[in-house]
Amino acid sequence: MGLTLAQKILKNHLVCGEMIAGQEIGIKIDQTLTQDATGTMAYLEFEAMGVPRVKTEKSVAYIDHNTLQSGFENADDHRFIGSVCKKHGIYFSRPGNGICHQVHLERFGIPGKTLIGSDSHTPTGGGIGMIAIGAGGMDVAVAMGGGTYYITCPKIVKVELTGKLSPWVAAKDVILEVLKRLSVKGGVGKIIEYTGEGVKTLSVPERATITNMGAELGATTSIFPSDETTREFLKAQAREEDYTPLSADADAVYDEVVEINLSELVPLAACPHSPDNVKSVAEIGEMKIDQVCIGSCTNSSLLDMLKVAYILKGKTVHPDVSLSIAPGSKQVLNMLAACGALSDMIDAGARILESACGPCIGMGQSPNSGGISLRTFNRNFEGRSGTKDGQIYLVSPELAAASALTGVLTDPRTLGDMPDFELPEVFTINDNMVVPPVSAEDMDSVEVLRGPNIKPFPVSDAMADEISAKCSLKVGDNITTDHIMPAGAKILPLRSNIPKISEYCFAVCDEKFHDRALEMGKSIIIGGSNYGQGSSREHAALAPLYLGVKAVIVKSFARIHMANLINAGIIPLTFANEADYDRIDQSDELKMTDLHNSIINADELTITNVTKGFDFKVKLDLSLRQREMLKAGGLLNYTRENSK
Repeated sequence: MGLTLAQKILKNHLVCGEMIAGQEIGIKIDQTLTQDATGTMAYLEFEAMGVPRVKTEKSVAYIDHNTLQSGFENADDHRFIGSVCKKHGIYFSRPGNGICHQVHLERFGIPGKTLIGSDSHTPTGGGIGMIAIGAGGMDVAVAMGGGTYYITCPKIVKVELTGKLSPWVAAKDVILEVLKRLSVKGGVGKIIEYTGEGVKTLSVPERATITNMGAELGATTSIFPSDETTREFLKAQAREEDYTPLSADADAVYDEVVEINLSELVPLAACPHSPDNVKSVAEIGEMKIDQVCIGSCTNSSLLDMLKVAYILKGKTVHPDVSLSIAPGSKQVLNMLAACGALSDMIDAGARILESACGPCIGMGQSPNSGGISLRTFNRNFEGRSGTKDGQIYLVSPELAAASALTGVLTDPRTLGDMPDFELPEVFTINDNMVVPPVSAEDMDSVEVLRGPNIKPFPVSDAMADEISAKCSLKVGDNITTDHIMPAGAKILPLRSNIPKISEYCFAVCDEKFHDRALEMGKSIIIGGSNYGQGSSREHAALAPLYLGVKAVIVKSFARIHMANLINAGIIPLTFANEADYDRIDQSDELKMTDLHNSIINADELTITNVTKGFDFKVKLDLSLRQREMLKAGGLLNYTRENSK
């Protein structure tokens, strides 16, 4: 029996465990990336490990999230990250060089390699045949120190692509179709592997759009084969030596198969407030819009931008619409300027933003009250835009540009004939915004620069044998990390100051949570299904840890957030009987006993609701390593104990 492409790469990097779906495996990590919203904490954790130099083949730190310098905090943290990189062997991508996933695809990603990044959209690297996985900052710190990265061995879903996209139908429509079919929970515990004749019709940037937004499926990662198209892309980036042909065996067996005929797809949009709330443009109709934002790690490639510039050329943005465009990298911006496409955008009335995440992470461009915003981004969670009642639709760049001109949601197929958009044979290469580290011999001469906003990360004590605590919060299904720990221009600058950022924890759900949790001293959170979907930000675990949260009991978890809870020493539990969720109210006192024995040896725990006088069972779906981590009080404590 043959192997899938994902299985081949995982097997080649297997350190421990067996390649059996559902079992924990440990894999060697070749590359890491961080971004500045998560990187400061990751490097504080790396320092705490006491490892002098990174042990990966390549580690890169990007500044792309918190580029708005409205106070000293962001500039100080960027300076801290830069000095840590210089000292410890990490490449530093300076502010303005571009979005981490776009730049990594262009300059550093290598087919067949493993990459983990402290950003949930790291699977973008699957567009060139990498196993690229989003992870918490602590996992990235351990990998940089040479440690093994652990995941549950995933099932493999085959998405077989046939046909070819019709004119003005985009790669974004492909992933929206997958989300429509599978939902935001449909990829949990799975790798999405794209195959079929249709793959050959998609460029690397188009493939990367699809793998990028696979994160919204809850998938471990997504991957395309590395083929002649991949080679041409790497050759154009002056990196042909990094090319390796990679594909699944002809007799590979998959756990699930999804068939998509690209020729049958139509322009789609994800409606508020979930990426899987997908409808066709025809179903939505000519809806009046207020804003259009084009960019993000999903759709900011040169190919995307050239299409947008073509649509805008010689025309004017509708007077009722605000259009902003953020090219994904310095390379993209340079090439747009050189060929005149940037001028076409500016002439049309577009507002050109810097090459950064910007509006996607809530850094500016919030829509007006109740405003309808079309965005080429990957998430449209409620409030993420910075406007609480903003109505965010996720669309392709083609659809976004066409609609910016008309002022209403517009099917781009009305634009007429579509020219052939081709990637250049040679990209403009200028890596002068990537600062290499000093040599190991010179590292002692580098001072790590710390600003006053950097506070020590919270320390988790070893787990107590008995926990008796009140429920400080009860929430419903599909709670995102944006609910738990919001982003945005006001909050993200506090990312290296856990005491301060914790003041905003769960503020979207309950503004009184922070004060109530502090007053309780220790508490337990109750949640519904798919708890913790979205961003990989470990602050969504570290802030609750600081506020005394000892356990989270839910119907089901999103993968990265569950791992972050374990890393922080917070016990993740799932209801054995989901009906018990309805029997628990906020402020109920819950009691767990004999934890030292149960955490290591049991698959179920009995919890007593002291307030209402009944017992209920919860499941511990954990590996032995994860159980030992929880008993130790988290990953750092566990790592210290096992390195003695």
